[in-house]
Amino acid sequence: MINRLAAEKLPAGVPAFLQTAAAIDEVEYLGPEPDRWRSMGEPELSNSQAPEHFIDLELADMVGRLPRRRFEFIADLYAQGLMHPDLAQQLRPERVGLQPYVTTEVYQRLKAAMREYREQSAARKDTKPVEQAIVFYAGWLGHYVGDGSQPLHVTVNYDGWVDKENPSGYTTAHGIHSKFETAFVATNLKAADVAPLMTPPLLVGDVFDDYVAYLRRSASLVQRTYQLEKLGGFDGPGTVESKQFTAERLAAAASELRNLYYTAWIESGKPVPERPGTTPASGKPSAGL
Repeated sequence: MINRLAAEKLPAGVPAFLQTAAAIDEVEYLGPEPDRWRSMGEPELSNSQAPEHFIDLELADMVGRLPRRRFEFIADLYAQGLMHPDLAQQLRPERVGLQPYVTTEVYQRLKAAMREYREQSAARKDTKPVEQAIVFYAGWLGHYVGDGSQPLHVTVNYDGWVDKENPSGYTTAHGIHSKFETAFVATNLKAADVAPLMTPPLLVGDVFDDYVAYLRRSASLVQRTYQLEKLGGFDGPGTVESKQFTAERLAAAASELRNLYYTAWIESGKPVPERPGTTPASGKPSAGL
């Protein structure tokens, strides 16, 4: 639903092929693709990409301001683990999660493919192969943006309250996660409930900072998610409040994803910065580097 709405609501000016029914159908189909890589039939793949679906911000924030690059974040987590040996296992990157990193990396794949599309079009070459790449990256990206809208993807309390402090008596049993994002959505939410709640299209300034802020908005709703569950909001038809809350989360994801698609297209038309240590004339590394 998130992928389809994002693709359908693209503003004017993006390439026409992205707005065809076939492209929109493919983007929708690819929304669950990273979950198809979590089968035990492919254990190494499943293990390596499972942390990309979430980030436990309570633990991630121990490094301070999140660095922009994946391996810097991993190094910072290990450094914190050395400083806090009692938390060393919890601070392993596969336990903390890597959600903002895979999202910005796939966004940049999309932008690079769009740049290639511009170049192929300008050279009057066949653009069908690069169009297929763009659609794949767009669909792949949508999965992570969708994950990021779900408050239980950005907290240690991802499937039952685990914090020592639980004065409100939130459920500690497993099951809230899938009950909310799978069963409740499938039974009660339609695109027509979500589309009117989407925000107008806009260009994203700093993609990494914007996306981290998006995750933090989701994190601010963790307790609200548990409050709704406690009131039976995700059981059967739920409540008016739980349906509105869920529609708002889906709309936030569809809006963010559409904005990333649009931003990738606009940014792909800008000159590529010179690689550090190169001379503008040759593009080759300068002496001594």
